[in-house]
Amino acid sequence: MSQDLLEVKSLGRAFQTRDATPSLRWVIEDMSFSVAEGEFVTIIGPSGSGKSTLLNLLSQIDLPSAGEIWVAGERVSEASLKKARPGLDCRIGYVTQDDNLLPWRNLLDNVVFPLKVQGRLDAQGMERARALLDAVGLLGFEKYYPHELSGGMRKRASIIRTLVYDPPIILMDEPFGALDAQTRLHLQSDLLKLWTVKRKTILFVTHDIIEAIGLADRVLVLSRAPTHIASEHVVDLPRPRMLDTLLTQPAFTALHERIRGQVQ
Repeated sequence: MSQDLLEVKSLGRAFQTRDATPSLRWVIEDMSFSVAEGEFVTIIGPSGSGKSTLLNLLSQIDLPSAGEIWVAGERVSEASLKKARPGLDCRIGYVTQDDNLLPWRNLLDNVVFPLKVQGRLDAQGMERARALLDAVGLLGFEKYYPHELSGGMRKRASIIRTLVYDPPIILMDEPFGALDAQTRLHLQSDLLKLWTVKRKTILFVTHDIIEAIGLADRVLVLSRAPTHIASEHVVDLPRPRMLDTLLTQPAFTALHERIRGQVQ
């Protein structure tokens, strides 16, 4: 069994209210969970339950008010720290809701930009970028600029841009939320294909129960704020998965109903 790569222990995040008499409002409180190396975990919860706040803490963009975060057996974040370390020295990748492609760079330049910033852009890195582009059907569009690409193509590029520098942990914050259903299904399949090849540790936030089950080894359900882990569900569905046929499987239907009742 794989070892835990990411551990969250009694994590909390509070913010000052803007009332006449300011006080602390806890968005996340006493949250604990772990993610094994190579595991694909999805997180789902009610609106306003602090999903994006959690990813900001895990990516080291923000610091916790309580608790600890451990990566590969090393404590990397706790309330006593004074300064955040965004990306944790390139060990944590973060795919946000927006693609954030640079409009003045073409597709290939956007994809290899992290390697260039890190001083690691060489022939091997360029070859890896082209292989990833080929895996999701973007080879041939290297010289196109973001405004010349569809929303789905830009989203594929943003995922590859994170994969190309090979971080051990990848966080994803509802990356497919703004896309139409057909494009979303294609991207989900592409993501599973890439994950199967690289076996990265992925923590994927979504508001879509079908997506949460279809992608994951395990689904974590968040409570309402102040948020903690309300429940977790192992997804005992065989891989590789054909996402467009999942809805007909009895095991999927039963799990969907359990999670839907908890999220509502």
